[in-house]
Amino acid sequence: MKKKVLLLILAVSAVAMLFSSCRKDPLNNLTAEESRIYITKKDSTINFINFKTYSIVDSVSVIANNKLVGKMASDYDAKIIKAIKTSMSERGFAFIDIKSKPDLGINVSRITNTFTGIISYPDYWDYYGSYYDPYYWGFGGYGYYPPSYSFGVYKIQEGGLSVEMLNLKDATGNNNKIKTVWTALARGTGVFNPANADSEVKAFFIQSPYLKTSN
Repeated sequence: MKKKVLLLILAVSAVAMLFSSCRKDPLNNLTAEESRIYITKKDSTINFINFKTYSIVDSVSVIANNKLVGKMASDYDAKIIKAIKTSMSERGFAFIDIKSKPDLGINVSRITNTFTGIISYPDYWDYYGSYYDPYYWGFGGYGYYPPSYSFGVYKIQEGGLSVEMLNLKDATGNNNKIKTVWTALARGTGVFNPANADSEVKAFFIQSPYLKTSN
């Protein structure tokens, strides 16, 4: 009886290992859309029912390495602004000109940050080895040696879409300070692709059911 139980356990373990080895790693098989991350956050003291009107910028701020480098109105930017207007209208907010003193103001920014670093070539070559084929270059039987220099510099750039909602209604009663009441951030593959503008904004509002003018 004990032998039968042991054999059964071994058989189950073998099947489990077989399925485990064949199963794809979810992180290695994400689509571009699935790779994007959406983060939203609200001021817990704010009830958006108290706001009725809003205005939004007509161009997008471009921020590089924490510095404002200019304003843009690309196809992507225009689609983001249009999508925000559509979503705000669906939630009951009325768009008015900034001169008419809206309750809320919306800023939109494209943020990019560039990081640089140094890699040690001896470590690189020890880990990856050489993939050059000396026969291809007509030097059959020759060996290949890594570069004589020790270090190299690499650069990585990442970016994200940022949306900020400002409380303009209570600015004068808050020591003349404009308070941010809602923020949204999108990061990931294709985040600045015009084809993704609508889905990005939609994701923000799905995560924020409290953004509405009535219960």
